[in-house]
Amino acid sequence: MTEHLGGAVIPTGFDVPVEPLRRAAHYTGEPGCIADARAFASQFLQQLRREWYASADGRADGELLLMVSELVTNADRHSNGPYILELEGTDAAVVVSVYDSSSALPRRFPKDPQRIGRHGLEIVHALASQVTVERVPVGKRVRAVFELRRD
Repeated sequence: MTEHLGGAVIPTGFDVPVEPLRRAAHYTGEPGCIADARAFASQFLQQLRREWYASADGRADGELLLMVSELVTNADRHSNGPYILELEGTDAAVVVSVYDSSSALPRRFPKDPQRIGRHGLEIVHALASQVTVERVPVGKRVRAVFELRRD
């Protein structure tokens, strides 16, 4: 709803579109990058709480950092070059996207408690409400939607 007063447009309600909070960080794959990505995600979540008044349940902090850690670790291990962590958030969810230079799509292995390693994508699928993988001009993007609250 909008009122016009003397030629000025005055918003009178929540009719102004609001963009999600977005941040991105580039990593080279050098030692410490995964810890840096986790710290970046933690700061993002705190900023989302301050600016969007996002209320996350008790599991959100740890699980979001675990998901970021798994996605960044996969990019670090399976690509030949730098990667980008992009976070986009609202009061309800954080979308985590990781871009890397490899065009090889990740494989989700069947559940096997005896397998050592290769559980990363399985963990991401358990934590996310949606996971998509797509090729992009520079390699691929893995995108996971993390709900801040579960009902």
